[in-house]
Amino acid sequence: MIHANSTPLRQFCRQLFTLTLLVLTCSVAQAGTRTLGTAFGEVTVDGMPERIVTLYEGALDAAIASGAEPVGAIITRGGVSVAEYIQPQAGDIEIVGAPAETNLEAVIALQPDIILASSRTNEQQYRLLSAIAPTIVPDVPAYLSDSWIRETRLFARALDREQQAEEAIGRVQARIAEVSALVRAAIPEEQRDTAVVRWMPQGALVMAPGIFSATLLEAVGFDVRDGGIVKEGRPHSSPLSQENLAMIDRSWLFLATLNEDGEEALESARRLPAFRRLQAVDSDRVVPVDGQIWSSATGPIAAGRILDDIAAAVTGQ
Repeated sequence: MIHANSTPLRQFCRQLFTLTLLVLTCSVAQAGTRTLGTAFGEVTVDGMPERIVTLYEGALDAAIASGAEPVGAIITRGGVSVAEYIQPQAGDIEIVGAPAETNLEAVIALQPDIILASSRTNEQQYRLLSAIAPTIVPDVPAYLSDSWIRETRLFARALDREQQAEEAIGRVQARIAEVSALVRAAIPEEQRDTAVVRWMPQGALVMAPGIFSATLLEAVGFDVRDGGIVKEGRPHSSPLSQENLAMIDRSWLFLATLNEDGEEALESARRLPAFRRLQAVDSDRVVPVDGQIWSSATGPIAAGRILDDIAAAVTGQ
């Protein structure tokens, strides 16, 4: 018989306790390791990354919406930093390039645990980035109504923040239902035809019906039309001449500008007879919007801003 205070029993208990801790530690480690399917194959990520670099506007939005605090990002189109709508949440974030050009030295200097990239990243770029840190390139088709949701979920899983992401997505879906009710109450169905137009100094660009903001317009009940002038797979048309402005003749127009040059061009357009003849102009249904959000951003935070803009437009507030 072995007594409770005997040396063999104490040794056995210590060994059992050590083994239990080891098993629990291994289980936690395995639970924190996940393999994600990406555009360039499977990528394994361990734990919850802390030093996150985003190379895509939608990745920055999704990361912040999921509760993360990225340390690096690219500038937004037409800007000199991240988009204004997300600057308060992004804080003092380091800039590591532009949408078409990443500064690899700046990325390396930040010593990232993970890199969240755009689906437009090519294989050469991917190889360079993945040598720095695990790099997540979404294998998600562009211009679908749920592209942003699928990307958000992928990025959130990479960051081990899936619950926060689902909560953010849920808030957007609830807001869609609210704004949809406003649209149905305020606008007859036959007057919901619209287009999203980015106004540039060289002319108006008609945005594809599949871009992020257009899919949200569709989700709340608008009928987004590009007039067949946006080529398949492209985000927007070629610039329209003054003579072709009738191609954007809709009941509603959401006009996006990226910077002061675009705003000046829009003010000039308002003096053109061809612009003043548009039915949206005549009925005072031209809605100026922030192009950094409406024509460049994606993600849950941007979705909330776009839906707020739509609600304000249809209620006159």
